[in-house]
Amino acid sequence: MRPSSCDTFVALPPSTEGQRIIFGKNSDRPCDEVQEVVYFPATDYAAGEKVECTYIEIEQVAHTYAVVLSRPAWLWGAEMGANEHQVCIGNEAVWGRQSADGEEALLGMDLVRLGLERADTAEKAVTVITQLLEKYSQGGSCMEDECSFTYHNSFLISDRKEAWLLETSGKYWAAERVEGGYRNISNQYGITTKIDKEHPEMRAYAQSKGWWDGKTEFNFATVYSFMTTARIEASGTRYCEGKKLLEKSNGHITAEAMMDILRDKDSGINMEGMFMTTGSMVSVIPTDPDLPGVHYFTATPDPERSVFKPFIFVKNLHPLKETSSPSYGPDDPVKKKPRFQSKPDRKHELFVKHELVAAIIESHKDRGKKITEGMRQLEKEMIKEMEEHLLHGVESPDFLVNLFSSSIQRELSVYSQK
Repeated sequence: MRPSSCDTFVALPPSTEGQRIIFGKNSDRPCDEVQEVVYFPATDYAAGEKVECTYIEIEQVAHTYAVVLSRPAWLWGAEMGANEHQVCIGNEAVWGRQSADGEEALLGMDLVRLGLERADTAEKAVTVITQLLEKYSQGGSCMEDECSFTYHNSFLISDRKEAWLLETSGKYWAAERVEGGYRNISNQYGITTKIDKEHPEMRAYAQSKGWWDGKTEFNFATVYSFMTTARIEASGTRYCEGKKLLEKSNGHITAEAMMDILRDKDSGINMEGMFMTTGSMVSVIPTDPDLPGVHYFTATPDPERSVFKPFIFVKNLHPLKETSSPSYGPDDPVKKKPRFQSKPDRKHELFVKHELVAAIIESHKDRGKKITEGMRQLEKEMIKEMEEHLLHGVESPDFLVNLFSSSIQRELSVYSQK
């Protein structure tokens, strides 16, 4: 099994409709892995407190922002998510000339969550992630398994006005600002000669390794990528296909257009097999700060057989129980050393019911078609309902404290269609 991992997209005006930023990501993970969608409120902490990430404990900050995350249920961080300030982040596995086989440290997924909890703009998230990278490093198995599947990380980060692409190799990194149009990333380095921020020793390190002569124009992807591209060939194909799909809707990119891209199987973006799309996210962020962002999550595998359900940040939000996996606390096999000696059942309520429906869709053509059509119709209705909030703001926040959970109930009612 050769892991292929994910695709992340962002579209900014003028490539979008209605002065909005559209962010999207498919999380491609082992096919037996459960992805949950969870909400954590903003929290204040006392001086000296620590936070336990997936493998290591680090210093906590005085205040964390409210976040909604889509994450593999066994770990602390997240594959993708958003915060109350409408910052969105997704990460990708990347491999290059520098070995990724380091000791346990922060996972790229931990850095996604930490960036969301600690930064109220995309640019600040770049700073948060790179400072943590410098202090704690990145490393550790990225699968719930002893296989030591490790990688470096790239991140696509957006807010209400711009996006940033951040790519790392060990502690070294480069970042590029994206102020308009669209951008997508797969599992390969994509920053070339336009570098807007960088690790102060990044070029000198490359030169000391003989990867760059110090004279020719510095191209981050060329310098830090593998000499051979065999490992990233599939991601290169997905990257090109993703770019074509964005170009096809250029000027008219909407939430629906992004969902269609994430559902595309011919391109490999909607992945099937041992590694498959286990969770998907699409966010709609108006550039107007008085309007809410709407964040859609599937919380289930295969977006083609899933419903994108809306989430809006309001006060007094309820926990997302239907998409929260069981917690095993200190008895979790991930926490005990040696790690990964067993795998507990991490299926959440929606996952269990979706699994049954996916089997029906697969084996009962007529009923499956009816259910799938019902799911698409429900999704269209919810997108239309969210348009009111995107255009006019949130007039009654109390009605949205259960938005995501009530959307799940509507999804479950579609499942029971005969």
